[in-house]
Amino acid sequence: MSKLSEVFKNHKAFIPFVVADDPDFDITVANIVALANGGADIVELGIPFSDPVADGPVIQAADLRAFDAKVRTKTVFEIVAATREKTQVPMVFLTYLNIVFKYGYDAFLKRCADLGVSGLVIPDLPYESRDEIVPIANKYGVDIIPLITPTSGHRIDKIAKSATGFIYVVSSMGITGERDAFFNGLKDLVAHIKQATDVPTAIGFGVHTPDQAQKMAQIADGVIIGSAIVDIVAKEKQHAPEAIEQFTKQIRQAVDSGKQVSVK
Repeated sequence: MSKLSEVFKNHKAFIPFVVADDPDFDITVANIVALANGGADIVELGIPFSDPVADGPVIQAADLRAFDAKVRTKTVFEIVAATREKTQVPMVFLTYLNIVFKYGYDAFLKRCADLGVSGLVIPDLPYESRDEIVPIANKYGVDIIPLITPTSGHRIDKIAKSATGFIYVVSSMGITGERDAFFNGLKDLVAHIKQATDVPTAIGFGVHTPDQAQKMAQIADGVIIGSAIVDIVAKEKQHAPEAIEQFTKQIRQAVDSGKQVSVK
């Protein structure tokens, strides 16, 4: 069992997301610490990218703010290093494949291992191309976290069976962003995944309220929230750490109140 999978053991996981260097270096560090203090189990840190095909307008705007702050991949690693002086909360990166490729797969994954970044979520990495990075990730003990969507269909079994860490279950069609309606077959989708693997599942894309988080925790092993937190950062700026810690505490309570649905 990987370090990330252990997080879910006998416990519903809450995985919040923030963008690196939004609005600046020091606030990003403070935001990650605030998420940890508020009860986050894993923090997902987004590496800004020029063409984030899976991300909606809220996260795209955060990427642009980070570019204004002159973010580079090395900046993101420096943010993690600074964060590690304050918290050992498990962390994963949300990144796009070209960033890792350009840095160098081996060098990137070694740096992740050195800093305690336990996994990568790579939305534009097809299952069929996993072999170009997974062996290197395995060498450094870093999980390549797959995404399963409502349209994964016949590919669900093979994606699930090869998964490590956790499986990112996409709640609905389209891009990230707060929404009030989700794929109505989520329960069946998670049940299908559970028939293929014991690797934990976490639902993301669009979840943004405590009530939604509670409902998703009734279906899956964890809940991922991104745009709602990134929006708080955009509005609160230098005061974001206090605001997102309070929001995290609310979501933590909601996730903890979710009851695991029996999947047979």
